[in-house]
This record gives sequence, C-alpha cells and structure tokens, in this order.
Amino acid sequence: MLIIPLQLEQEPLFFEETIAPGVIDYQEDTRQIGEMPVGGRADLILEHRGPQDTVSDIRVRAGYKGEFEVLCARCVDPVSVPLSGSFDLIFRPESADAEAGERSITEDETEIGYYGKSGLLLEDVVREQVLLSLPGRTLCTPDCKGLCPRCGQNLNVATCKCAETVVDPRWNALAGLAGHIEK
Repeated sequence: MLIIPLQLEQEPLFFEETIAPGVIDYQEDTRQIGEMPVGGRADLILEHRGPQDTVSDIRVRAGYKGEFEVLCARCVDPVSVPLSGSFDLIFRPESADAEAGERSITEDETEIGYYGKSGLLLEDVVREQVLLSLPGRTLCTPDCKGLCPRCGQNLNVATCKCAETVVDPRWNALAGLAGHIEK
C-alpha cells in the first residue's frame, strides 16, 4: 500500500490491510506464516521551515500481529515466533534534508525516517518494525545441542561418531602449542 502526501491533505487515511505470506521479504532466515493484519492511520504533518518553505511529513500510527518462522541459532531448525507490535513513526521526504555537506541533527531528528518521490510504502515500514521486534537470537529449546562442527549432524536428533573418531597420532605434536601461544 502506497501512502502519498496528496491523499492526506484533506483528512487522515485509515487503513486495515492484510499482508499475505511472501509479499514482504524479511531476511534469509525469517519468513511469515499466515496472513498478517496491519491496521492504523496515516496523517500529514506540515512542517514550516520558513515563510515560503513547508515540508510534508507523514506520520504513521499502526499495529500488526503475525506468526513468523525463524531458524534456530544452534541447530537451524525452524522455530515459530508470534509477534505483535505497534508503532508511531514520522517520515520526511528524502529531498527535504538533501543539503550538500554535513550538518548536525537534533535528537528528535534521529527518530525520523524518509520516503521517496513516489511516497511511503507501508510494507517497507512493517518489514522494518517486524525485524526490529524479532529476538536477536532464537533457540528451538533453551538446551538445544546444535550441530556437530565436524559432520553437521543435528545433535538434538541423534549423536554422531565424530567424538569416537581416532585422531591421527601425527597431530599430537601440535596439541601442546595452544598453551605456548597464550603466554
């Protein structure tokens, strides 16, 4: 759904969208399961920067609720992660702050996003909010054993024979080097 300042000039835009799985590409290890309802409103905020200079900011207030599948950080099995959240964000036209050179910004300006000439795509805003809401590291269970670093066997499912494998005795000469390097 594209939100443009022109459609907000007379009144706010109220929306109830349903985002189908696969519409938004989140990241390689994250996918949406089932439809995700997103509802809220968009308002136009006119920012006066001088007698003849006005900037059309878009304020989006919305909420979402969906089910996601994220890969376990240890064993790479899919893990179901329910997510819901709400946001209140302000977006400014990219051209509004496109002055040449460096300039300082206020703390409030660090909270502002930008939209292009065509407008603000709601799906881009939702993608960003979902990714920010996901846990930094997801485990299938707190005691997940992960994968064997040698053969790749999922140690939650079965044990592997790597620990039982006899090491070539020629490598034994290098075994003591680790202690000498740390000193």
